[in-house]
Amino acid sequence: MDIEKMTVEEKIRAMENLWDDLCRHAPGQLSQPWHEEILSQREQAESVGEAQFIDWDEAKKKLRETL
Repeated sequence: MDIEKMTVEEKIRAMENLWDDLCRHAPGQLSQPWHEEILSQREQAESVGEAQFIDWDEAKKKLRETL
């Protein structure tokens, strides 16, 4: 099927099907090594009190302003 002719619902369903298939057949390849490193750094910052958190609504507002 031509992706340009697909509805949003069809595209979302196709993405969900692709993701499900990847999870079944390539579970170890879904995350890059650098991602684990960044998560570890953030976890460490949180454990020593260096992490700063903001309200989710405020975070979304800031993201929208930058886009």
